[in-house]
Amino acid sequence: MKIPTLFKEYIWLIETINRAGKITFAEINERWRRKEESGGVEFSRTTFNRHRDAIFDMFGVIIECDRKDGYRYYIYNKEVLEEDSVQNWLFSTLSVSNMLNENVGLQHRILLESIPSGDVHLQQIIKAMRESRRMMITYRRYGAASANSFSVAPYCVKLFRRRWYVLVTIPRPSFVDGEEKVMDKFAIFSLDRIENVELQQTKYTVNPDFDAAAFFDECFGIVVGDGSKPTQIVLRAYGLEPHYMRDLPVHHSQREIKQTDEYTDFEVYMRPTSDFKGYVLSKGEWLQVLSPEWLAQDIQKWHQAAIDRYKKSENQENQ
Repeated sequence: MKIPTLFKEYIWLIETINRAGKITFAEINERWRRKEESGGVEFSRTTFNRHRDAIFDMFGVIIECDRKDGYRYYIYNKEVLEEDSVQNWLFSTLSVSNMLNENVGLQHRILLESIPSGDVHLQQIIKAMRESRRMMITYRRYGAASANSFSVAPYCVKLFRRRWYVLVTIPRPSFVDGEEKVMDKFAIFSLDRIENVELQQTKYTVNPDFDAAAFFDECFGIVVGDGSKPTQIVLRAYGLEPHYMRDLPVHHSQREIKQTDEYTDFEVYMRPTSDFKGYVLSKGEWLQVLSPEWLAQDIQKWHQAAIDRYKKSENQENQ
């Protein structure tokens, strides 16, 4: 992806100030002149101030000046560069893309992961969200003999483990006071299973109380409607797994509660959904559920089922 010159300058300015911690305008200018793109031309004060305003508008990053400390500039809200937000995702994506463009000779040594079919319908869905228009989607579930079409109202999109998902409301029959009524219920669709998207003229209104981040706050990923309730979960990590969990927490509620030479215990408050159980199972012997007991038993049964399947295959091969 080619990045316009202005975006490159925004990214360079953020990274330069962030790496320095605090830096004067003269030092910024000196580093800018050393860049090939500068052509030896200085960074004017007017351009710098315009960039500061644009950086705040685009990425939410505030560049402040500490007049008591030699008029040095710094990132006032560094947490913005770490949180899960569209601005931070955009900054990270442009930053990596800029780096790749500057090192095109190494492209065969820089390996990336693709997002399968993620962007095919993403633009249409975001357009529907922006214009508050319902859309007709044709969707084929895994294992389904044919696709089905639904008229839905898109509420938000979410990227999880190399896949884009869209949270929608969809009309479904419900019983209220003994009477059957059609009511909008939430549903989640994976974009790579959507075969077609058509925007409709019918408008919809997002519930003013809806908060996308809060909707998924207690979840591991995108599974929300499996009936599981949020609960306190204690995980015991062995080997190198504690280090991975510290660097990449399972959930934002994660906290470390015990550490020994053999293992480390972590506590999270979340819904033990099927995708979370799959995550725990994928860690094999390195991650153990201590509590609640029923969840530990569930994980144990799934492990045992896997062992039984291996044994069954082995017996069939020996026959």
